[in-house]
Amino acid sequence: MPRTHHGKRHRPLLVCVLALLLALVSATQPASAADGRPYTNPLKSSKGADPWLEYYDGNYYLVTTTFTGILGIRKSPTLAGLATAPNVQVWSDTTSTRNTNIWAPELHFLDGHWYLYYSAGQSGVACCDSQRTHVLESSGTDPMGAYTYKGSLTGSNLTPGGWLIDATVLKANGKLYLVGSGFINGSTQSLVIAPMSNPYTLASNTFSIISSPTLDWERSGSPVNEGPEPLYRNGRTFLTYSASFCGTADYKLGQLELTGSDPLDPASWTKKQTPVFQRSDANGVYGPGHNGFFTSPDGTENWIVYHANSASNGGCGNGRTTRAQKFTWNADGTPNFGTPVALGTTLPGPSGETAATPTSYTLVNRNSGKCLDVNGGGTADGTNIFQWTCNGGTNQKWKVEDLGDDTNRLVNVATGKVMDVADCSAADGADIRQWSWLNNKCQRYRLVFTASGDYVRIVNESTGKVADVADCGTANGSDVRQWSWLNNNCQQWRLVPTT
Repeated sequence: MPRTHHGKRHRPLLVCVLALLLALVSATQPASAADGRPYTNPLKSSKGADPWLEYYDGNYYLVTTTFTGILGIRKSPTLAGLATAPNVQVWSDTTSTRNTNIWAPELHFLDGHWYLYYSAGQSGVACCDSQRTHVLESSGTDPMGAYTYKGSLTGSNLTPGGWLIDATVLKANGKLYLVGSGFINGSTQSLVIAPMSNPYTLASNTFSIISSPTLDWERSGSPVNEGPEPLYRNGRTFLTYSASFCGTADYKLGQLELTGSDPLDPASWTKKQTPVFQRSDANGVYGPGHNGFFTSPDGTENWIVYHANSASNGGCGNGRTTRAQKFTWNADGTPNFGTPVALGTTLPGPSGETAATPTSYTLVNRNSGKCLDVNGGGTADGTNIFQWTCNGGTNQKWKVEDLGDDTNRLVNVATGKVMDVADCSAADGADIRQWSWLNNKCQRYRLVFTASGDYVRIVNESTGKVADVADCGTANGSDVRQWSWLNNNCQQWRLVPTT
């Protein structure tokens, strides 16, 4: 029949057209990236409170509350790797008005620099009426620094005396705003906001309140709104915040949305009447809060980072651990953070991760290009540590284990023993060797950021002196000893992740 013949004659053409359309769709809609490397919470098991996490230029950067005058950052190419990444000191402060109780640090890339915002208090006074907000600026585009102090950010109407914590930067209408937690004219602890003229200067020293803890679930233990964090999507601006007292199991997240045109006007913000993220007794997660947000390496997934306790009486201290999980979006365009996941649950990491998760590190001398090495992989106490051509041997691999007091121990993978200053000597030239773990300060080290390219100085906690290649030797077997800091390349070491 003519109709049947007509259909058969054009079927190959139809098939070709469909194939072409499918090819065009495939070309314009790239396939989703595979899941990232498996990870397990917590990402930081000591000093893990108030976490801020950024993914930038191939690495994750994690910074948390320290309760001291020191700021440290962990860096890893995978989310999983943050759990064992070295804690590298990027800032310490000796100025008495701001060198204790560093809380809630955040990293923001603005105008070609990284800015580190944090609150800190005065040494020698009772916690915590002296907390003020401070800001550091990086010299370049490396999130590790180096950093310089730019100043304090506070308001004339904040009480007592300018008290302000948990500051973050909000972007709206092409402008910057500082949002934090404070008190105004006898208010409860509320979310407060002020305009900024640049990342380290307020355009006005008068703050206004945009949210106070008026709902029952914001008042457990005491009425608190703190830890504001912006989240942007499809032209909408959300602001999560932490509510209730941090020492209770009912510390949780609430949410505002900017529904008006002026972020300084409280009427421009609409508060969700129920919490958006809270305790899960079934999963053993209590007091989840003070969060941040980051995106997967391929930009297709949204993730939340937060702290929580593993017991209902966990409190506000160092028992809080850093955790992260992916979240989704509701049909109405609002975020759906789900339920906090139980510790020990293995989850797929952020999509687009391609690097292997580091399990250890080599330490490469900046001057010689050679590796920190345990002589012959000998297992005896006292075996010498020197430099040798990097060869991938396990006696050149080190686990850098965070001890929870701003220091680390360096554990040799081949021997299981730690880097140690002979006889705890404070003298220049004292030998650096390996020894069984004795849990003393002579075996504890601070890794202090020195220069771009991940170079650090390895500072002994007992002596304050650094790991140094004797006489700046470049030969295999040149001894590694301790010496006063001279700021030369022979005393700088690059952290190179290994698997």
